[in-house]
Amino acid sequence: MFVYEKKLQYPVRIKNTNPALAKFIISQYGGPDGELGASMRYLSQRFSMPYPELKGLLTDIGTEELGHLEMVGTIIYQLTRDLTPDEIKKAGFDLYFVDHTTGVYPTSASGTPWTAAYIGVKGDVIADLNEDMGAEQKARVTYDNILRLSDDPDVNNVIKFLREREVVHYQRFGEALRRTLDRLDEKNVYAFNPSFT
Repeated sequence: MFVYEKKLQYPVRIKNTNPALAKFIISQYGGPDGELGASMRYLSQRFSMPYPELKGLLTDIGTEELGHLEMVGTIIYQLTRDLTPDEIKKAGFDLYFVDHTTGVYPTSASGTPWTAAYIGVKGDVIADLNEDMGAEQKARVTYDNILRLSDDPDVNNVIKFLREREVVHYQRFGEALRRTLDRLDEKNVYAFNPSFT
C-alpha cells in the first residue's frame, strides 16, 4: 500500500513556456531511461528478491521514481501550457501536438512510445541489481544531456535535483549488491538457487 502526499518532492515552478525544451525532456517521462521505466523496473523486480531488505529498497526507490515521473510530467505541462499555433509550429512541437495536443504522453525525445521492453526484470538478484545500477547511470547521463541543452534556470534546478537522486539510487543499489555478494557463498554466487549447487 502506498500513501500519496499531494505535493512534489521538489517544487516545479516554470515561468516561461518552451515547447522545444519539452520535446527532449519528455524522454525522462517515457523514454528508454526515463522515470516510468525506472518505477516499473523496481516495482516489478521486488517480487523475486530473496531478502526482505532488498524488497524494501526496490519498493522505496520504485515509489520515489513514481514521484519523479510526476515531477517530469509537471515540467512538460508547464513548458507547454497555453501555446499559440505559431509557437507550436516554430518550436517543432507540431508533430507531438497533432497526436497528443499538450497532454503528457510517455514517449522518448525521438517520438517512440514507451514500451515495457525498456525495463529489465530477470528474477536473479545479481542480474537485477546490476541492471538497476546501469539504469540509474543511464538516467543520470540523460539528465546531464538535458542540462547541456537547457538554458532555463527554473527547469535546470529541478533537473539537477532529479540527477542527484539518480546518483543516490546508484549508490544504494551498489551497497545492496555488495551486501548480497557478501552474503552468498564466495565460490558460487548462485548458492541461493538449488539448481546450481
